[in-house]
Amino acid sequence: MKIFQTLWNSPVGLKTTHFWGPLLNWSIPIAAFVDRKKPPELISGNMTAVMCVYSAMFMRFSWMVNPRNYHLLACHFSNETVQLYQLSRWIKAQTQQNNKNLEQKNEEAAQEE
Repeated sequence: MKIFQTLWNSPVGLKTTHFWGPLLNWSIPIAAFVDRKKPPELISGNMTAVMCVYSAMFMRFSWMVNPRNYHLLACHFSNETVQLYQLSRWIKAQTQQNNKNLEQKNEEAAQEE
């Protein structure tokens, strides 16, 4: 019972936004982790880049806020990792598509000559 009371009365305990905010925020990296199997054509490059910036900013916030919110830091570190992976998948898919389009244009130009 003492453990529950300590957790309840902690400055980052169950009755604070320091606990519930990160807990609910875990849905973002979990969703990105589940999406890693989906085709990269479905990834929004702009939104993924924004999520990377967002997580980087909130990692700093969670470190600077008093008391330090390690739960939020872990959540945003996880999100940053997964979003960077998704962004790399999107960049790779875009590069492959651009190379394919360039090859088609070169083939068409060679056929016209």
